[in-house]
Amino acid sequence: MSEAVQLKRKTITGAGDGPHLLITGGVHGNEFEPMAAVRRLMRLIDPTELLGRVTLVPVVNEPAFERGERTADDGLDLARTCPGRPDGSITERVAHALSELIRAADYYIDLHTGGTVFRLIPLVGYCLHRNPEVLETQRRMARAFNLPIIWGTTPELDGRSLSVARDAKVPAIYAEWGGGGMCDPLGVSAYVDGCLDVLAELNMLDQPQRERQVEYFVEDHRPSSGHLQICNPSPLDGFYDPLVQLGDQVEAGEEIGQVSDCLGDTVQKVYTRQSGIVICLHTFRRVKKGDALAVVLEVDRPTGAPR
Repeated sequence: MSEAVQLKRKTITGAGDGPHLLITGGVHGNEFEPMAAVRRLMRLIDPTELLGRVTLVPVVNEPAFERGERTADDGLDLARTCPGRPDGSITERVAHALSELIRAADYYIDLHTGGTVFRLIPLVGYCLHRNPEVLETQRRMARAFNLPIIWGTTPELDGRSLSVARDAKVPAIYAEWGGGGMCDPLGVSAYVDGCLDVLAELNMLDQPQRERQVEYFVEDHRPSSGHLQICNPSPLDGFYDPLVQLGDQVEAGEEIGQVSDCLGDTVQKVYTRQSGIVICLHTFRRVKKGDALAVVLEVDRPTGAPR
């Protein structure tokens, strides 16, 4: 019989009554800013100033972290495996343990990065929940987290931590910052500040909100919105030479990069189908056919409200 997984966590119980917030990092084993941020939050949150409880899990996917890779040795992506099984493979058991924690919370924040292969512009997102109260709470949490891009996407994507929260009607947001195998101190600080600001928004801490940093607020109801791994796929295995950078404005039909074979004899150009901002870029030059090379957020102008 498979051994049950117990996620290593710390719960901080406040001096007064209040809700229960769950914050996780390391759903993928090679995403480091979240791990550092959650560990810092463990030291910063003062229980004498806190109302309610905060449960902090810096490294959800320990088996993947031990390998220094996105997944554990069963090859399953934890963010496609939830809610998992208590008697399954290692990733399925981790997914089950994570899902139990999510269902026990009142609110949830899941912190991510681009890992070792991608880099992302700082953004915070949520699913477009069909329950209007849950949706509005998620909007409030996302605004409070205060990153430049807020992105609401389809609620139809299953297997994720946020789909567990969706089904349990637990208001949940996720965040993305950086990647490329780095641990950017700016990203760590932004994640710490964002989590503390959400605690303040939920009346769990008393602290002033930071100056507003949100530049774009987009809600996209299309069925595949938010599925980063299917955007602008590579036409072949080979070497990727991007022609755009994160934050660039591009137009539909614009060339965003080229993929070539080892000798450079076969070269295929890649053209984006979207107009907007490059928010995610495949920065690891070795690519496989079908790998997402870039994600373009379709925006026309900065806005402070959903469009």
